[in-house]
Amino acid sequence: RRVHGEGLALGFSFLLFNMVKHNNVVPNAHFHKDWQLRVKTWFNQAGKKKSRRLARQAKAAKIAPRPLGSLRPVVHGQTIKYNAKLKFGRGFSLEELKEAGITRQVAKTIGICVDHRRRNRTVEGLQQNVQRLKTYKSKLVLFPTKRIGKPKTGDSTPEELKNAAQLSNRDILPMPAPAKKEKARAITADEKKERVFPKLRLAHINARYVGVRAKKAKEAAEEGAKPAKAPKGKKGGDDE
Repeated sequence: RRVHGEGLALGFSFLLFNMVKHNNVVPNAHFHKDWQLRVKTWFNQAGKKKSRRLARQAKAAKIAPRPLGSLRPVVHGQTIKYNAKLKFGRGFSLEELKEAGITRQVAKTIGICVDHRRRNRTVEGLQQNVQRLKTYKSKLVLFPTKRIGKPKTGDSTPEELKNAAQLSNRDILPMPAPAKKEKARAITADEKKERVFPKLRLAHINARYVGVRAKKAKEAAEEGAKPAKAPKGKKGGDDE
């Protein structure tokens, strides 16, 4: 009994001196996870690939001669990491459709995606997508809604309808090629003499006070357009 009691005392002291500090969780790891029962395999990958290809072919035959995809705008990615790269957006903004002369109701019927939430922040992006819409509109072949009857305004001619071919690519118009980076070169003497900071400050000031100056110019124009008031006469009788 005495030996057994000494063993308990020694074991308790060993735990006291070898336990981790602070009030942490006692290590109690579970490694028997039965991972063999939770392994997921993809042995049907080749079969699914064939099924998708057949589904695309069936859809193309069903909607022919319409293209498989829809026209989408070219936009820039978000954040500093991706804003220099181009990608296809969700849909064209209402301003871009207005500049191209296409209503939002008609755009949805001729294969153009519309996103009423998008806003154009730059003139370059607006012009790029407007030109994209105009190019698509010039190449568009519109079939009449009814097979029997006179074609409506905007429908293609019978010759164009015969030569129309279906586009199998989802990208109706390709992505524009990115701008090439300029190679490093020596700085010229005129560039060394140029003072850039004053120009930036002046442009910043002009952009800041454009509204105030326009308001003052409008008020000055209104004041100049008003007829001059006749001078008031003196009160009282004539001097003798």
